[in-house]
Amino acid sequence: MIDHDRLFKELLTTFFPEFLELFFPALFAGLRTEEIVFLDKEVFHEIREGERLEADIVARIRFRQPTNDAAFFLVLLELQSYDQADFGKRLFRYFVRFHEKYDLPVYPIVLFSYDAPYRPEPDSFLVGFPDLEVLRFRYRVIQLNRLHWRDFIGRANPVASALMAKMNIAPEDRIQAKIECFRLLVTLRPDPARTKLISGFIDTYLRFEPVEERAFQEEIEKVLPPEERQVALEIITGWMQQGIEQGIEQGIEQGREQGMERVILRQLSRRVGKLTESQEAQIRDLPPDALEALADALLDFSTGTDLENWLREPKFTPGP
Repeated sequence: MIDHDRLFKELLTTFFPEFLELFFPALFAGLRTEEIVFLDKEVFHEIREGERLEADIVARIRFRQPTNDAAFFLVLLELQSYDQADFGKRLFRYFVRFHEKYDLPVYPIVLFSYDAPYRPEPDSFLVGFPDLEVLRFRYRVIQLNRLHWRDFIGRANPVASALMAKMNIAPEDRIQAKIECFRLLVTLRPDPARTKLISGFIDTYLRFEPVEERAFQEEIEKVLPPEERQVALEIITGWMQQGIEQGIEQGIEQGREQGMERVILRQLSRRVGKLTESQEAQIRDLPPDALEALADALLDFSTGTDLENWLREPKFTPGP
């Protein structure tokens, strides 16, 4: 099971300024993003209903210039991975609690990440009567399944690189969409930890069957310029390593054989030339931890001798 909340929270708290810049540029322009503070997890208990309300992401941000005499405000970001009736009412209750507790303006946002339904989600909650509209609570909506991934190609933003993988992608566009996510990530070149976070997010939501994966691997080598291929290789290897780690935890041997092993053989043939049957057999017999080590080591190989020397190292000799 995919822990959608954890993946999205990790991505968006890591790249919160970039998230605001991507979707709310007018708001972002007036912020001092170096002073963003995430508030501790907030939980409210509804005594009469016995309900427990827990907000997803709450950030305190400073305006560049005070607005309506307020130097700070809160961004309330709710992550919704499933369809829920009366969601606007629940978000309004959160809004009231935070406004009351901190006495600060609250900017409410909801990000819908589910695949279906496709209908547009409402952006307001209304309290009214036939002759009187008492309240219209409005909030910002980002509905990923109604955003087209092609509209975000070329946006130099790490959040775009990741979230394109969850947008509206036709089945026949899956390979091209992942290539564009990948190309943007290679162009941005964030630090290794952030690269791993984004690449893992992309690979989780654009997971390929073996046939698709082969087509993706072949196409990605064609479209990237030579100077970016080394970076590309490192990221692809990282994706496969993550798949191996998950496979080990779940006891899925097939994932190892169809994932990392195949990619390593392909990359080795490009770096050192055609492998001998003996070399291929040795690599196929390697245990998962040795495959991971080889995925790292092959980046430094330039000849077949380098591979032979590595395979001769005793600690990597396959077991009986």
